[in-house]
Amino acid sequence: MATSSSFSEEDLFCPQCRGIFSFPLQLKCGHNICRACLKDFWNWKGSKICPVCGTLSSYIKPPINLALNLAADNYRTKMSSNIGDICFAHNEKLKIFCSNDEQLICLICQLSKQHKVHECSPVEEAAQQKKAEISSRLDTLKKRLKILSKTKTNWEETKTYIQTQLTETEGVIKKEFEMLHQFLRQEELMRLNELKREAQTKSEVMSRKLETIREQIKDLSVSISEVEKSLKAPDLPFLSEYKQTKAKVKCNIQEPECVRDILINTAQHLGALEFETWKNVGRLVKHVPVILDPNTAQSNLTISPDLSSMECGIKKALPDNPERCTSRMCLLGAAGFTFGKHSWTTEVGHTKNWTIGVVLESIKRKEAVYLKPAEGMWLISLCNGDSLFAEAYPRIMLSMKHKPEKITVELDCNKGKVVFINATDSSTIHTFKGKFTERIFPYFSLGLPEDRQNQSKLTVCPLKIKVDVE
Repeated sequence: MATSSSFSEEDLFCPQCRGIFSFPLQLKCGHNICRACLKDFWNWKGSKICPVCGTLSSYIKPPINLALNLAADNYRTKMSSNIGDICFAHNEKLKIFCSNDEQLICLICQLSKQHKVHECSPVEEAAQQKKAEISSRLDTLKKRLKILSKTKTNWEETKTYIQTQLTETEGVIKKEFEMLHQFLRQEELMRLNELKREAQTKSEVMSRKLETIREQIKDLSVSISEVEKSLKAPDLPFLSEYKQTKAKVKCNIQEPECVRDILINTAQHLGALEFETWKNVGRLVKHVPVILDPNTAQSNLTISPDLSSMECGIKKALPDNPERCTSRMCLLGAAGFTFGKHSWTTEVGHTKNWTIGVVLESIKRKEAVYLKPAEGMWLISLCNGDSLFAEAYPRIMLSMKHKPEKITVELDCNKGKVVFINATDSSTIHTFKGKFTERIFPYFSLGLPEDRQNQSKLTVCPLKIKVDVE
């Protein structure tokens, strides 16, 4: 039986894959092939022939060459543990690096059949090249690590902020419902008091009438009793008291009046109770056609609890989520439009720097761009309180007799038209025409205030709520 020392270095390499043998199978012709290599070759060729000489193998399952397998394992172990600079096969210095096998070899190894056609280079040159290669890959890994670390930090901040949003939003919801509950309690108390007042008034009326009729019953009962007594008297006494008896039987008491509308007006108290209550609720609440989206707001913006107004405030720590605008002090509406007509009015008041209009959903939110239709923006701006512009390229200065305090934006998605109207006198400020290929959102932006007394603020005007029946 062959021993591991009876094999040369060349004998330990598979003629198919050129690597150190892994479970070498011995064919009938005498050639040895890695088990995986032989399987792949036979599957590809469709017949059981030797990859080296083409001889048809009679073995269904060729046996493993145990001695060669042991020798290959020993060689592999020696190669992996060889940390010196001497080739254990030829006892020569390892001065060459084989790029194909990615291993150190000596000059004799390089001239051998195993490495003769391989790409080899001196150790110094190979080390420099491979270090550069590894350094490049290391830089890529470091960049990837940096991105992952930054993303992890952002996601941790986002998770924390979700809890902050939960607390804040929960507080606003509770406050709003408490206001409604308080209103309904007051409405209930008012209606109950009205019911009690009516009941008390009508009870007092009936009490007075009952007192009167009781007195009448008492007087009449006395008269009847006295007359009945007279009728039982002897003739002479009866006739002597006749005048008085006759006066007593004369009834001066009128018929009891018919008391109308004395019952509680239940229909008035209960009829349309829910409807009237909701009409009153309608006077309490307000509805705006555009809700501001806090998740798109730049960190210096403060939004009212009902999400209808915005103003400049202290910078807040907010997660840099994809929807958030960071390049400008702006935000978007919460709902986008793809078709139909829509309009909303924004109160700009005496704010000196603002920009309003509509933008496409795909606008660049993290980097500064020109405000123009080509970037998916149809906007007008007021600068320094005295210059009104249509944001095109170049900008178009708009004439204004009076600085508008309320501006209505009319959006027609189907026709691709955006009209800006001075809500005070209904005059048209400017009209854009374009083509909307995706969802379009209301846009609001503020400039920094000059001082604390002149705060920059924009408010979406509420619509009138009317509760009615058809």
